[in-house]
Amino acid sequence: MTVEHPSAAACSGCGVALQTASPDQLGYVPQKALGRTPVICQRCFRIRHYNEASSITLNDDDFLRLLHQVGTTESLVVSIVDVFDFEGSMIAGLSRFAGKNPVILVVNKIDLLPKVTNYNRIVNWVQRQAKEAGLRVVQVVLCSAKKNMGFDRVIEAIERFRGGRSVYVVGATNVGKSTLINRLIRDYSDLDAELTVSQYPGTTLDLVAIPLDDGASIIDTPGIVYRHRLTELVCKKDLGALLPDKPIKPLVYQLNERQTLFFGGLARFDFERGERQSFTVNVSNAIAGSVHRTKLERADALYEEHRGGLLSPPDKEGLELLPPWTKHSIRIPRGMKQDISISGLGWIAASSAVGADITVHAPKGVKVTVRDSII
Repeated sequence: MTVEHPSAAACSGCGVALQTASPDQLGYVPQKALGRTPVICQRCFRIRHYNEASSITLNDDDFLRLLHQVGTTESLVVSIVDVFDFEGSMIAGLSRFAGKNPVILVVNKIDLLPKVTNYNRIVNWVQRQAKEAGLRVVQVVLCSAKKNMGFDRVIEAIERFRGGRSVYVVGATNVGKSTLINRLIRDYSDLDAELTVSQYPGTTLDLVAIPLDDGASIIDTPGIVYRHRLTELVCKKDLGALLPDKPIKPLVYQLNERQTLFFGGLARFDFERGERQSFTVNVSNAIAGSVHRTKLERADALYEEHRGGLLSPPDKEGLELLPPWTKHSIRIPRGMKQDISISGLGWIAASSAVGADITVHAPKGVKVTVRDSII
């Protein structure tokens, strides 16, 4: 496939319309920068060169407006989810937004899973989870856009189901949409432009169309900002700790009942009742160093005394951004292998022959789910 240069009237990094009048508005570019190739807005320039985040993002109505456009087209929909935060990055109601268009589910960041992972098992697991969520998909593809794993299978799936139609790439923030599309640009075109890639939410702000030689396009859509993910709630400096950049190293804890695990000051896991058993923690390596074990009767006092200090991230400044914790009571049935997923943080695998009663404390609104074990 070949592509042409996008319109100079739009930022080649995030797709927003360019303007030179208002520095505090979307799409601002200094007049003297208009002669550059490619042209990017000041916001993208600062993200790329200074790793600065911007508070300028689309609101929820704008996201919904853009998503509803997809269902009115005759196209192929490629939905990208993050294997590390599968439930948190799935688009709610995607079948409704996609309309009658076929959907390919691309599961990105598989390089983060332990090296002994059985990928066929992951594909089967994803298919079951998608079916339970009411999402009909024509194919599930595992990949790592960052590490160039499985990228050829993504291309093969797109070519198989595209049929000359345009391709809409959709997903939540931080699932790797722009990274994957940049791989398309680098491998299948001579384009000079690249989409802006960063760990900050809302990097892509409008539809970014990459024209193909048959008149269709590959279209990057803005990442959907889901407030039920910890990654959307923490301060900028803590975001890097939550997002793993290397394969996770599972931590196995043998717990007696009435023992607690703190994940810094981000969440808490109480083993309320059950026989002594193991729980496997799957979080980023940075967060793994912030896991603290204590007795349940001491947990409240420990949190009050040490949050923002020993129990960090976040620090005291970052704590102010997080809502108060709420409790989630969970029962792991006897003989079941299940994961307790805390969106944006990771998951705790429980494989109990005798059952377990657990309470998870997490910031209000953060999605806490129980699922069949992924690994």
